[in-house]
Amino acid sequence: MISISIVEDHDNYRHSLVKAIEENGLFKINGIYSSAEEALINLPLNSPDIAIVDIKLKSLSGIELIQQIKAALPYTQFLMCTGYQNNEYVFSALKAGASGYIVKGSTSFEIQNAIIDLYNGGSPMSPYIARKVISLLHQKNDDNSFGLSNRELEVLSLLSEGLLYKEISDKLSISQNTVKNHCKNIYKRLHVQNKVEALNKFSQYNLQSYIQPD
Repeated sequence: MISISIVEDHDNYRHSLVKAIEENGLFKINGIYSSAEEALINLPLNSPDIAIVDIKLKSLSGIELIQQIKAALPYTQFLMCTGYQNNEYVFSALKAGASGYIVKGSTSFEIQNAIIDLYNGGSPMSPYIARKVISLLHQKNDDNSFGLSNRELEVLSLLSEGLLYKEISDKLSISQNTVKNHCKNIYKRLHVQNKVEALNKFSQYNLQSYIQPD
């Protein structure tokens, strides 16, 4: 089973998340917290596979929570769940170490799929956010691309959309083996082990100039 904790200060939406999770027999709830301060104390005591975190909490923000607690939870992945879609929030969440990002208003089915995708090594994002990440990948020049080729940047962009190897090969008109080789080269140049780490590292490095200091 996939263990999940929730950090959300809005009562109604917190209850909606709980309901969406309890509907699926693959999930179990580890903890439910109404503030970042409460989560800071309790998450390390019962670390979940996935923590669903709201960005705009009453005091300490969800982004600040991840910044402070991520090192203590190396095996927990953070799924941002928020109504805010502007660049600052999106990029700050990526910089903090979030591996997925969905917006409030997502259906129970979409939330469940995002959790499963994230658990299986994906990087679930809303279409809006995926487009922003893809746009950024193409905007940055070669000096900030870790030596990745244009084709490798294309593959990395499509990975950020959650596409599978076969879907990428069809989209780019190349073989699945070629896609796999591109991914191996990407991981090697970024010094990572999988696509989640690759997306996070590349995004965090290239987003610095787009994020206002805390």
